[in-house]
Amino acid sequence: MSASFEFSEVDSVTIGTIGEPGQRTFYLQARRGTQLLTLKLEKQQVGALAQMLLELLEDLPTLERVPGDEAPPLEEPVLAEWAVGAMQLAYDSGNDRLVLLAEEIEVVDEQGDPVQSGGLARLVVTRVQAAAMAERGEELVTSGRPHCPLCGSPLDPEGHACPKTNGHGPPHR
Repeated sequence: MSASFEFSEVDSVTIGTIGEPGQRTFYLQARRGTQLLTLKLEKQQVGALAQMLLELLEDLPTLERVPGDEAPPLEEPVLAEWAVGAMQLAYDSGNDRLVLLAEEIEVVDEQGDPVQSGGLARLVVTRVQAAAMAERGEELVTSGRPHCPLCGSPLDPEGHACPKTNGHGPPHR
């Protein structure tokens, strides 16, 4: 069984990457006191989380943001406890906090039966922290490899074999 985490208040929370575009690994990281939690995410999960946070924050009173409200960089060492499967997001109006629940990706055997019970992480963040995390997530998702103008697939540094060129040469950057 993987470890579970309950951070009723976080000192910091961020999303970051390690690696070059096309080879990046995405992480969600939170700190509470001396405890550092790092979870592995997929790029699509980062995009979805950023979008969910922005939509939820849009329905709440406007925030007063000041310089320095940006999401911090990832802290070393970046060692993921586990990979995230499902995520849930809620707003606690009594405490004016957002609650993020991340569940470990389920590992199943050949018959589709769960092999192990997964970990859970519950992070309670301020609206300022959530806004900064959403902005960082959007920035990371859009800063990947450029896309082919013909087919929309990501371009590698050497280009790619675009199906729209019918073998007449790959598009280049």
